[in-house]
Amino acid sequence: MTLTKVLLPLLFVGAPVLFAFGITLPLVTFEKLYFFEDNPSLIGIVWSLCDNEDYALAGLVALFSILFPFTKMVAIAAEALAAPGSEKGWFAKLVPFLSKWSMMDVMLVAIVIAAAKTSGLANAFTEAGLWCYAGSALMTSAIQWIVAARVKSA
Repeated sequence: MTLTKVLLPLLFVGAPVLFAFGITLPLVTFEKLYFFEDNPSLIGIVWSLCDNEDYALAGLVALFSILFPFTKMVAIAAEALAAPGSEKGWFAKLVPFLSKWSMMDVMLVAIVIAAAKTSGLANAFTEAGLWCYAGSALMTSAIQWIVAARVKSA
């Protein structure tokens, strides 16, 4: 039994689980003036933007942070489960497009944390949600790499 045969199923289970934790757990904690604390999750940020009637930004955040990564996981799973020789379908074309956006949110949250720390407005600390979200993105990239290597060798 090769490492790929053991690793691929673990990644297929781990990536969606970490993604679910990543969008529901707090991403970052902001401490303002040592009295006020805010620790939003990704879904909480989208709901907060909707509550403030900023629907366009809420839609963009939901699209790039939740829908694109989820669609990428589904597309990679469909590509991995496809019959040999059928890799020319629309899923195979969709995955490279979605891959370009896979780590964008992790980078944006890191920029917000750095900006908050350097501006002196708040102390910012990463939370489990950010690490789960990043882990999911990395696992999804690893799945894509393994599937692509398997397709080339077939």
